[in-house]
Amino acid sequence: MNISRFALCETPFYYYNLTLLQQTLDSITAATADSPNFHVHYALKACVAHEVLQIIAQHGFGADCVSGGEIEMAHQHGFAANDIVFAGVGKADWEILRALDLGIQCFNVESLPELEIINELAARKNLVARVAFRINPNVDAHTHAKITTGLNENKFGLALEDTLPAIRRAASLTNIQFIGLHFHIGSQITKLDSYRELCIRINELQSSLEEEGIFVPTLNVGGGLGVNYTAPDTEAIPDFASYFTIFKQELQLREGQSVHFELGRSIVAQCGSLISRVLYVKEGHSKRFVIVDAGMTDLIRPAMYGSTHQIDNLSHPEAPKASFDVVGPICESSDVFATDYVMPTPQRGDLLAFRSAGAYGEIMASQYNCRRLPGHIAE
Repeated sequence: MNISRFALCETPFYYYNLTLLQQTLDSITAATADSPNFHVHYALKACVAHEVLQIIAQHGFGADCVSGGEIEMAHQHGFAANDIVFAGVGKADWEILRALDLGIQCFNVESLPELEIINELAARKNLVARVAFRINPNVDAHTHAKITTGLNENKFGLALEDTLPAIRRAASLTNIQFIGLHFHIGSQITKLDSYRELCIRINELQSSLEEEGIFVPTLNVGGGLGVNYTAPDTEAIPDFASYFTIFKQELQLREGQSVHFELGRSIVAQCGSLISRVLYVKEGHSKRFVIVDAGMTDLIRPAMYGSTHQIDNLSHPEAPKASFDVVGPICESSDVFATDYVMPTPQRGDLLAFRSAGAYGEIMASQYNCRRLPGHIAE
């Protein structure tokens, strides 16, 4: 990070290390080089900074989208339409119509009413929509409750026992082509055994479908691989080799099947930092507060998920360390980045970096309190 350059920049802003991003993408490519039937899609919900999207698209990855806006973003940044998949429980008619017009690879369908509407809208255009059903495999991802998605009763997807009726219904619809099954058990998964359990569920489901004469051309196993928030420099690139090896070893593939992955956080989290400036150091009776010009409007993860981010004092890394609560300026008690955080003692004007903020950082920023959205620098 060019601290002298940052000193002239208006804060807060996001910084993206494009060299680290490229190295991360290369690591994924190396880990999947021996599996030509593995296809990686980037989950746009993590970050849509245009420099980031351009590099990922140029690397040949597909796009995992959860809104019409994300589909447009992917299309504008060079992702091939036949490499775009569209998930989400509440697809609006205009979003479905736009996806049909572009000829996307697949709709990941999450309910039978949605299936019926996609068929109706495709019929209007005399098109056939390719669909995969999102199935909840009832696998515990051992992650935060707000980002666990693969249990039986969840707003996402269909229960395991509803798979066969859904496929049969799809087969009866003139403007629907069933092409696969989609699974996503959660996010920020660091216990890889959850993926082994997912493979077991998929293997069992495939066997039961084969007994009914049903072949599944495409398996989409979602994403969710976690990153190291507490020591980003120690593990700047996640262990993709171990992640993909699980699916190579445990997933019982049939001839001609392809496997799709939807990685977001693990691709972009570590390449991004939120840069903020210290406004005040406040001495309380029992606590000391570092008040910065970034808030939950710029990085909402700590307030929403109770997440932690390493905080670097870029201006005075050699200063004596002490314990502080690092807080923002928003008029909410939840606008707290860290409590009792030990760091080099900052002073007014110091630049701080909130690390591992490339995923679900800038993209989730808001204008609450009529604040300006943060900008970004990518290099």
